[in-house]
Amino acid sequence: MPVYDALKVADPAVYKSLMGEMERQKDGVEMIASENYVSPAVLETMGSVFNNKYSEGYPGKRYYGGQEFTDAVESLAIERAKALFHAGHANVQPHAGAPANVALYFALLEPGDTVMGMDLSHGGHLTHGHPVTYISKIFRFVRYKMKDASTGALDYDEMRAVALKEKPKIILAGFSAYPRELNYAKMKEIADEVGAYTVADMAHIAGLIAGKALRNPFDDGFDIITTTTHKTLRGPRGGMILSREFDLGAKIDKMVFPGFQGGPIMQMVAAKAVAFGEALKPEFAEYAAQVVRNSKHLAHYFMERGVSLVTNGTDNHLMLIDCMSSWNMPGGEVEHLLDEIGITLNKNMIANDTRKPMDPSGVRLGTPAVTTRGMKEKDMETLADFMLKAIEVRSDPSAIQSLRKEVIAFCRAFPVPGIPS
Repeated sequence: MPVYDALKVADPAVYKSLMGEMERQKDGVEMIASENYVSPAVLETMGSVFNNKYSEGYPGKRYYGGQEFTDAVESLAIERAKALFHAGHANVQPHAGAPANVALYFALLEPGDTVMGMDLSHGGHLTHGHPVTYISKIFRFVRYKMKDASTGALDYDEMRAVALKEKPKIILAGFSAYPRELNYAKMKEIADEVGAYTVADMAHIAGLIAGKALRNPFDDGFDIITTTTHKTLRGPRGGMILSREFDLGAKIDKMVFPGFQGGPIMQMVAAKAVAFGEALKPEFAEYAAQVVRNSKHLAHYFMERGVSLVTNGTDNHLMLIDCMSSWNMPGGEVEHLLDEIGITLNKNMIANDTRKPMDPSGVRLGTPAVTTRGMKEKDMETLADFMLKAIEVRSDPSAIQSLRKEVIAFCRAFPVPGIPS
């Protein structure tokens, strides 16, 4: 358990914010699909003396001396990552998921080359080529979408037609707001036909893949997986690039360092090693399975009560609610209202949304963090009831305050790892 006595004396202002955040997490429900809690062991490692050490290079090939223990922990992280995902090579140095994606592009592409990825409005990610990003000025991006938002089905025939026309060098699977499982085998078949690399950005579902609750793209012949190391993987904030075969590793390593970033953040690399070790244990597989069970149960419970879900359900850890169709409320209003009772989720664009990104029609929510706290299917019903009740009584401040107290009492039965109850 971290002790903050020195911080309390040295910087009371930061200490106050830290204590406030601990209380918020303890007395609230975290349902943002990309957030989770780390174990006390991971939390301790993130604040360790590895922060003090520069380690430019890779194990056995550093530009600074004194690397005995940094080499040991990075090698542990690499070997554990390879074991988790059945990879031939792993680079654990990327500082986050976005830098991992960008480094990967530069490792495999030349400026002007084409990448095919999921459209942001249909669940993709900014780093998959949205025009607002700088990377879109260097590489050319074409997109695929759902053919039917009521089921989430992708149009693989259209994907093939676009691939044959545009000749992408990478076909990218992955998403930040898509509740269904992708057909990796079909995407691999299309990529082979046009001579493209297959890359899976598994940032959201890496933990579910590691825990064998969802399919591993490598099993269908994908070349590369990029991912964050937090979210469902329950590690520190960071990124990682995995390749199925060892031979792509040299290109990736060279582009991560020295091509794109400087030295690794060693306390985070060490914390990744700890998290990967936790994910290799049998109890992590049960956690991953429970995340999916909770998510499916919550989605079903909502739909039984007339809530409109994009794709009418989920295969993974997240779901999207069409708030305008469900309650004639924009997503931002729902987000703010639920914040008032202590349930945190995020406003989100939905497929074919006619509203603006900062005022979208939907919200995104997920079950990784609540599952880490030990909640099961019946608890998902309680959470849904809290949310639906808040929407029902939204014009009554006293009723909202009463709900807030109920949420706090509910949370006390489910301690947050690393936070005193």
